[in-house]
Amino acid sequence: MKKLTIVKVGGKVIDEASALNAFLKSFSTLEGEKILIHGGGKIASDFGKKLGVEPKMIDGRRITDAETIDLVTMVYGGLVSKRIVSKLQALKVNAIGLTGADANVIPATKRPIGAIDYGFVGDVKPENINTEILKKLIDSGLIPVLAPLTHDGEGHMLNTNADTIAASVAAALAQQFEVKLIYCFEQPGVLSDFENKLVISEIKRAEVAGLKESGVINEGMLPKMDCALLALTHGAKSVRIGSFENLSALANDQSGTLISN
Repeated sequence: MKKLTIVKVGGKVIDEASALNAFLKSFSTLEGEKILIHGGGKIASDFGKKLGVEPKMIDGRRITDAETIDLVTMVYGGLVSKRIVSKLQALKVNAIGLTGADANVIPATKRPIGAIDYGFVGDVKPENINTEILKKLIDSGLIPVLAPLTHDGEGHMLNTNADTIAASVAAALAQQFEVKLIYCFEQPGVLSDFENKLVISEIKRAEVAGLKESGVINEGMLPKMDCALLALTHGAKSVRIGSFENLSALANDQSGTLISN
């Protein structure tokens, strides 16, 4: 079975040209088959303010109304995607930028209205992923670069969490590849001591609940951990979380936090 490395990157690296260049250079050196999933950084919010579209947030989550879905489609699927793809092409990586609507790669379901109406936000599951298309792209020598956008099959784009997309893609492709999923963000891994940046080298599934209860796993790390467990449940070989500055070391199991069964 061929090995496949799936890398999700987000946060400030998307916003800073020098950091993004360094990250993509590391990504270009990863051996074997690979997929990149990117977030949007602050660029959508910054562009929105220039266009008079103020970001609407509740409990740290973006509310994606009709104006905002147009904005994030332009920024994530256009500016950010093509910026990344063009930089990868310069590094001799034959990347192809996609949203979930392209080739029906990631159909999703619009999130039902509950206590909060999140608007045009998509929920995706591993069974939604069009693995046939992704495998054809990979087998043809292309490197898929997936933006955090899906579609509902009825003509509407949906803003979708990039961590969830990464986990779902990893889970879906685990039947066809030996999948390693890497989450890259600002911190060096899951931290036992945030102030001193003490990294937990490995977290087993059975330890997750206790770490959540104690507050070690909190806030933005909670959904990442849930996504990691989703990927492992569906057969991903390993999941590693760490700094975008250490991608090569993460890929070689020399950095970050390993999430394991």
